[in-house]
Amino acid sequence: MRRGAGLSQGYRTMTILIAYATTDGQTRKIARFCADRLAVRHAVELLNLDDAEGLEPSRFTAAILAGSLHMHAFQKALTGFAQTHAVALSTMPTLFLAVSLSAAGDDADDHAGLRACHAAFVAQTGWTPGVTLDVAGAFRFAEYDFFRAWVMKRIAAGKGQPVDGRTNAEYTDWVALAAAVDRWATDLAVAGGLVGAADLGVTKA
Repeated sequence: MRRGAGLSQGYRTMTILIAYATTDGQTRKIARFCADRLAVRHAVELLNLDDAEGLEPSRFTAAILAGSLHMHAFQKALTGFAQTHAVALSTMPTLFLAVSLSAAGDDADDHAGLRACHAAFVAQTGWTPGVTLDVAGAFRFAEYDFFRAWVMKRIAAGKGQPVDGRTNAEYTDWVALAAAVDRWATDLAVAGGLVGAADLGVTKA
C-alpha cells in the first residue's frame, strides 16, 4: 500500500518502506500510524510481511520494520525477512519498532529481557537496526482464544495491571511514538541534504 498524496510542494522526499508482522493487530495499528504520519512529507509503502515475497528493500531510501514479542521471540515473517535482506537493510537507514507489553512498565528485569531479545534477534538475522525503539503494546482480548486470554490475564495480574479479560487495554504512547518517528525521519532528511537545518517543520501529535 503506497501513501504520500499529501507531500509538501518543494520538499524533496524519501521513499520509506514500513514493513510489519502482527499477531493480534496492535503492531499493524502502530505501523499504520507511522505510515500516515510520514506520508505527509514522504512517499511511504506499508506492507504486511506475510505479503513480502519478491520485495526488494534496496529500492527504498530507508526502512522501518516492526514486530511484536511473543514468548521471547518475534514473528517468523519478520525474522525471515530481516535475515533474507540483512545486507540490503544494513546499507540504508533503518528503524526497528519492537512492540511488547514489557515496554509498558519500568521493571528492570523486563527491560533486561527486552535487551536480551534484541540481541538474540540480531544474532539470528545478521541485521543490526540503525535505531531500535521499544514500543508498548496492548492487551487485545477480543483477538484471544480462551487459553490465551487466561494466560494474558495471569501476566497482567503478575504485573499489577488490572484487566477484566473482556475489554482491550492499550499501552502504546502515541505522542512519544510520533515524536520518535518524526525525529528519526528529520535526522535522515537533514543528513541526506533533503532539508536544511533551519527548515525542520514536522507535524505535531
